[in-house]
Order: sequence, then structure tokens, then C-alpha cells
Amino acid sequence: MPTFVDSSFTNSPIQSDNLPTLMDLSFESLSPRYRKVRAWLNFSITLIILIIGMVLYYQNFYVIAQHKREIILLVTIFLVSLSFLYSFYHLLADQHKFFALREQDISYASGLIFKSIVTQPMLRIQHVELKQGPIERKVNLAKLQVFSAGGALHTFEIPGLSLNKAQAIRQFILDHKDVNKHG
Repeated sequence: MPTFVDSSFTNSPIQSDNLPTLMDLSFESLSPRYRKVRAWLNFSITLIILIIGMVLYYQNFYVIAQHKREIILLVTIFLVSLSFLYSFYHLLADQHKFFALREQDISYASGLIFKSIVTQPMLRIQHVELKQGPIERKVNLAKLQVFSAGGALHTFEIPGLSLNKAQAIRQFILDHKDVNKHG
């Protein structure tokens, strides 16, 4: 039986000291509107929790025992504090979300405390979804979900992109995800 040897196949050793790092990527920030919208949304939720708690505490429609009023006050203070901490964390964390698009892959970096960089080669992208909720539609933002071949869930999601940029990236991926399969 004849043996076929592919002369284009190579497997030369590579020195790991000479490899490029992902930190050398030219990362782009998310839309500044994304941080503003998230901050206002978190602030609004905190305010709603505070208003509900205060209405329950000061209402005169139903007699509430003093110890129950104190519980309402403590729960309200706890929930508002928790919501404030959550909002503050995300205000800081949203400044550490970036993406990078190259000819052969797309990367997403995030993390304030625990840093993460996810890179997906174009050849492994099964499909890309552009999503907008009602608030995102109102402020012209979108999120891009990248799905890997062989996975049921999305590999990663890039939130806070302007709608035009999200559409352009999605189209770029769709135009380039099969380029090397035929070349």
C-alpha cells in the first residue's frame, strides 16, 4: 500500500519566549454609553428598592407592629447597601471590558478581580447572534454572542457595542469564518 506524505506538513519546535502575548492585542473599549446606561439602571434599581422599603415602613394603610417595622427598615437598609455595592462593583468592572478583532480570531477580555481573556478562532465559530433588549434598543446598543462549533451555549458575549459596530463585527465574522476552509 503506498504511503502518502504531505510535503507541506511541518512540526518545527517553537520557543515559547518568542510567542506573542494576548496583552499585545490592540483591544477596543466598549461604548461609553454602555457604562452610563448600566450605572443609571443600577441606580434606578437601588432607588426603587429604597422607595418600596420606605413606603412599607411609613405606610398608614395597615397597622404593622413596631418590631416588624424595624425588620422592614433593616431589610431595606441591607438591600440598598447590597445594591449599592453591586452597582459600584459593576461601575469599576465595566471599565475593564474590551474586545479585539483580528483576521483569524476575536477576543474578549474582562475582569476586575479575576481577569479573563477568551479568544475564538474564526474557523471554530458556528454562528453569531446580535441581541438587543428594550433598553439597549432605546440607546442604540447591542451585544454580540459568539457560538463555537460543537457547543450548545455561546462561547462568549461582547456587551455594550454600538449597534453599527456590532452589525459590522457580525458581518465581518460571517464573511471570514469560512475563509481558510476553502483556501
